[in-house]
Amino acid sequence: MPELVRLYIKNVIIGFFIALTFVGLLLGFNVGNLRHLIFTSDIGYIAMALLVVFNTIVFSGVQFAIAVMRMAEDDDSSGGGKRDGIPTDMAAEHLAIPVPVDTPKSRQQMQLRR
Repeated sequence: MPELVRLYIKNVIIGFFIALTFVGLLLGFNVGNLRHLIFTSDIGYIAMALLVVFNTIVFSGVQFAIAVMRMAEDDDSSGGGKRDGIPTDMAAEHLAIPVPVDTPKSRQQMQLRR
């Protein structure tokens, strides 16, 4: 089996256990009265299964993304571009200039201007 597939399956299993823990905590703390809704409904097992499946998709995707990003090589080279200072002689040219604006006093004057 290719190494990438093995890594993905491992992260799906980790995501499944995280999802089980998350759904267990949701039901344990009765967030949004969810425990009552699931346990008193005749098809509550479908809701719980969907919660676990969709949270497994989310958490396994996050786990896989973290695993892939951790595989990157560390960049230890010191080449980060030139360390020149920013020229400040042009800063004086970009000053704010106040511009007077005539504001109409009423709505009727605004319509007359158009």
